[in-house]
Amino acid sequence: MTRTLSILGATGSIGASTLDLIRRERDNWRVVALTANCQARELAALAREFSAEVAVVADESCLAELREALSGTGIATAAGLAALIEAAARPADIVLAAIVGTAGLAPTMAAIEQGRIVALANKEALVSAGDVMTAAVARCGTTLLPVDSEHNAIFQCLAGNDVAHVRSITLTASGGPFRDWSHAQLAAATPAQAVRHPNWDMGAKISVDSATMFNKGLELIEAHHLFPVGHERLRIVVHPQSVVHSMVEYRDGSTLAQLGPSDMRVPIANVLAWPARMDTPCAPLDLAALGELTFRAPDEERFPATALARAAVQAGGAAPAVLNAANEIAVAAFLAGHIPFTRIAAYVAQVLAQTALPAPATLAEVIAVDAEARSRARALMEFA
Repeated sequence: MTRTLSILGATGSIGASTLDLIRRERDNWRVVALTANCQARELAALAREFSAEVAVVADESCLAELREALSGTGIATAAGLAALIEAAARPADIVLAAIVGTAGLAPTMAAIEQGRIVALANKEALVSAGDVMTAAVARCGTTLLPVDSEHNAIFQCLAGNDVAHVRSITLTASGGPFRDWSHAQLAAATPAQAVRHPNWDMGAKISVDSATMFNKGLELIEAHHLFPVGHERLRIVVHPQSVVHSMVEYRDGSTLAQLGPSDMRVPIANVLAWPARMDTPCAPLDLAALGELTFRAPDEERFPATALARAAVQAGGAAPAVLNAANEIAVAAFLAGHIPFTRIAAYVAQVLAQTALPAPATLAEVIAVDAEARSRARALMEFA
């Protein structure tokens, strides 16, 4: 049976991996909407290849180029936030929400409000707007499927089990490229070194987040909203091989783990085919060739990001949104060469300590909190 799919963020790494899987099973899928920020030519090529109904760019200055590239195809084109929201709300069996940053909040909410399946790859949705979005999921009867490898692993380990029987959930972290670096080495780390992740092929921002361990802190906040076992039952362990993607321990002492290659097509295939399974081109896991799997506790003295994230979860309210916004500004400053690597977490901690905002009750209030936190983070870093 043919299923319909929209991809919000089609030209990013998650979108590319998703379309690679769809390309292998073309007869099983019909693409409704594809969106991008401003990669008009690339988006047009994908829209042509997959016969999309509509192609949308977020940046309105790119619309003319998109229209020219799709002239004569019959594929509708549009631009801007309202167009992204309309694309997300179009009838589709699955909407993959993979727009990076707070730009993805409103389109993701629009998809959730349709009451279908939303495959979530936008971290900010649950980090910044967790309470607002989970309330919308419950209200609209939406099925929210996690795409992040760690959360998808937990989702698989929980299948057929009651969360009431969960003793703990453990998210695994590669530790990033600096996991064995000293304080002195970290202080001198360059953006070029930070974006060279040893296991995963990711964008610059998420690669820096992996290096600081903020990525794992953000994932802890996401897990808190996705899997309601209580934040005190969420743990993090460093696992350099990135083979075990997460684990769930039950009250009887059994621990279930999901293993797989470091390839995002595995969790994406899981959500696309759910509740069934589909083929992927990924090589089978060869444990004998791997030889050993190692685990160790995170070092929160060298990498305080996970402790900051846990404190934000415990504080609740606006704190997670503030943490996320401050981190984005700090990472951008680091990538631009304005601050050293070790100041990323330090600035985030300062913004958290100095920013007390009321808990957001609507998406508009979440966006307002995000804007205020970004403003305070920029002012703090400029002053410094």
